[in-house]
Amino acid sequence: MSNKIDTLIKNLKDGDVEVRKEAAEEIGKTGDSNGIEPLIEAFTDENPVVRFQAAKSLGEIGNPAIDPLINALKNDNEGNIKKYVTLALKDIGDVSVVDTLIEVLNDEDFAVRKFAAKALGEIGDKKAIDPLTESLTDEDWGVKVATLKALGDIGDERAIDPIKKARRAATGDKDLKKVANKALKKIGK
Repeated sequence: MSNKIDTLIKNLKDGDVEVRKEAAEEIGKTGDSNGIEPLIEAFTDENPVVRFQAAKSLGEIGNPAIDPLINALKNDNEGNIKKYVTLALKDIGDVSVVDTLIEVLNDEDFAVRKFAAKALGEIGDKKAIDPLTESLTDEDWGVKVATLKALGDIGDERAIDPIKKARRAATGDKDLKKVANKALKKIGK
């Protein structure tokens, strides 16, 4: 393990928020898997910018970070880091995370559900169609929008009827109807 990564990991605990953010960013650039656990620990940093950067950097490190991220997700009882784990998994975008993302579509935190829907759309695995279809009735507007976009991105014809149903249910909501129409156009119907 080089001194550089040691220093960066130490800097993740620095008193200065800029130093912590920069350390998180640099660890991502090194791609050093020794930085994975310290970056996951940074999800509990008091500063949201540091937490966000840690997620981005884990996304850059990529596949070696998947298992540690999924473990962190499973052990997160308070639900404080789920959003950031989901964000990192979204950036990694590997098919192996689809099942985990499908599970968090039911999380109580709307931001986690939104990130999960978005991630599933970007990964594009057809296995996500049915779970995403269920998310079309989510009480959160942002989750519905992310879900519609995701279904459009995946582009499977099985999503057509559920999208049309969601569009009909969105009475008086022009913006949601627009998103539904775009999704249908992407699917090609």
